[in-house]
Amino acid sequence: MTSRMIDHVGAFVGDPDLIVPGAPSGPLSGTTLGVKDLFDIEGAVTGAGNPTWAATHPPATSTAPAVRRLVDAGASVVGKTVTDELAFSLSGTNVHHGTPANVAAPDRIPGGSSAGSASAIAAGLVDLALGTDTAGSIRVPASYCGIAGWRSTHGSIPMDGVVPLAPSYDTVGLFARDLSLLAIAASALLGERDATAPPTSVRWLAECVGDVEPAVADAVARRLSPWVDPADAVDLGIGLDVALGAQRTRQTWEAWQAHGRWIDEHDPGFGPGVAARFRAGSEVDEDDVERADVVAAEVRRRMRDLLGTSVLAVPAAAGPPPPIDAGADRTLHEQRRASTLRLTCTAGLAGAPVVVIPGASVDGLPVGVALIGPPGSDVGLIELAADLYAEREVR
Repeated sequence: MTSRMIDHVGAFVGDPDLIVPGAPSGPLSGTTLGVKDLFDIEGAVTGAGNPTWAATHPPATSTAPAVRRLVDAGASVVGKTVTDELAFSLSGTNVHHGTPANVAAPDRIPGGSSAGSASAIAAGLVDLALGTDTAGSIRVPASYCGIAGWRSTHGSIPMDGVVPLAPSYDTVGLFARDLSLLAIAASALLGERDATAPPTSVRWLAECVGDVEPAVADAVARRLSPWVDPADAVDLGIGLDVALGAQRTRQTWEAWQAHGRWIDEHDPGFGPGVAARFRAGSEVDEDDVERADVVAAEVRRRMRDLLGTSVLAVPAAAGPPPPIDAGADRTLHEQRRASTLRLTCTAGLAGAPVVVIPGASVDGLPVGVALIGPPGSDVGLIELAADLYAEREVR
């Protein structure tokens, strides 16, 4: 960086500045990278969105492989970005670090938990931003901020050096404004792991399109017309509430297994929503998890059968970004959260990659379209999304 960046949207933890210079040559040479504050960078404390976590953990002794791969490809790290506490939220309203601005929808939340990364991309502060996605934490902020986002195939990128939430679903991913750049960065992250070509046909997942308000369904259908016929939908055959229940049970249980002892020891002062979700995880037992896993396995089988013939299209979120003060009504907030999680849980249960295409809107507010591909088809899926996006823009 030749001059200090001014963070006018509150996307970064502290003032952004060059932290790790990128390799002088490589496919990402000259690009800038924001890193969600769950990823270790040697010599820096990983704060995980909570001051008590930062105070009780030493500086990292090594850099997370996901960060290192992008740096080796030429990207320069210019700061850690704000995350919801331990990544256990979809809102981006961190009670300790504040809410990063959503420049695509002022006075609306940016979505989380990768809030700062999405905000930094939308504001043009960086070219790329690392995030994580367990139940929608890349897809939802991408949708809310009107940018591109990619959730990788589960297990395709090492999670070493990343604060976990629920390892059965945790994935690495990226935000960008440019889908072509996103594909190049994804290739750098995946290395030789990406070998599966996605199907060339795209079809709507009927349960997901039918689960949203008509205005949202119409907006996402227009975004992919004329390449995807809304009437050409496939059925999962399992209710979304059932699928979400299976994912939520294991996710909350794993979250408590990962962090419950630390929470009991340090009383970290979580915001109300995060605190409630960890409490719920403490009440899940192994019998609950075993029953949930039976349902999860069936959803995974059905999703992968469908993905063998078609890329699946779904709304990336249940609606446009809610107002910043929407969390004041906890009941309504949790209803909105559940509506979105019903859409995002299908790919999570399948371990499948997802790319969010921007450009749809409802009442002038952003709504993204999510394309789900078969596991291992990440780069091909991003390239397909780029083709659809480019063709739609020139119509």
